[in-house]
Amino acid sequence: MYVLPTPPSEAFIVEQCQCAADYIREQASGSWRVLLILGSGLGPLAEAVEDGVAIPYSAIPGFAASTVAGHAGRLVLGELCGQRVVVMQGRQHFYEGYPLWQITLPVRVARLLGVETLIITNAAGGINRAFAVGDVMVITDHINLVGMGGHNPLIGPNVSMFGPRFPEMTTAYDAALIELARQVAQASKLPLRFGVYACVAGPSFETPAELRFLRAIGADAVGMSTVHEVIAARHAGMRVLGLSGITNVARLSADEGEPPSHEEVMHAAQVIAPKMQQLIQGVLLRM
Repeated sequence: MYVLPTPPSEAFIVEQCQCAADYIREQASGSWRVLLILGSGLGPLAEAVEDGVAIPYSAIPGFAASTVAGHAGRLVLGELCGQRVVVMQGRQHFYEGYPLWQITLPVRVARLLGVETLIITNAAGGINRAFAVGDVMVITDHINLVGMGGHNPLIGPNVSMFGPRFPEMTTAYDAALIELARQVAQASKLPLRFGVYACVAGPSFETPAELRFLRAIGADAVGMSTVHEVIAARHAGMRVLGLSGITNVARLSADEGEPPSHEEVMHAAQVIAPKMQQLIQGVLLRM
């Protein structure tokens, strides 16, 4: 019988977060306002950070390596569009074998650095038939299938210094930030989609039957990340704006289109990255 790994103690997680935050402060002093998490192929946005200090994840206590192509695996701290930002150039994924407390540790560390807002991005498969490859979708809600299956980053002792035992998730994605994104897109004549993001564990892509199921329960896009970090951010009282780049269109039957691949995702991300950068920079300027 499979038994869930024993979660670490509250004291252990607090110590890990504080050690990481102390190390980062030694490399880049000051306080920070916004955390940007950049998904597959979206790392180039970090190059726009001014006076940036780059720290490899491998140098930060408690941070896990990012092993997926398109994820540089470093933290960049500096200024972007007048905001003091912490940029995660790549992330860790559940399918890489990391426990969720470690995947979400950077979010909690950012909170200790003063961050109040999370802007999180990902590459996602489009389930909504109105979506096309290259679209950007603002996440209005999510379906946490990994969490419903028993893997939630808050399982185990509650880390009370960050938030309550039972955080509410009805307002996971901040309405004011969503409105800012809409205004930026309208002013820039940038087509924007809005929808529900479904989180699955991966790393295998979904079967047609699974995709039809996701469509039936209200998902517009599907991916293998994001929701864990969002839960940790909301637990810590952070506002969240979520953005999905639609890198492939879901095959709802085996004879429909070409099979998905990570190469397809990376190629589409090159088209999406400039749109995502324009949108994020516009939101930062209006915050």
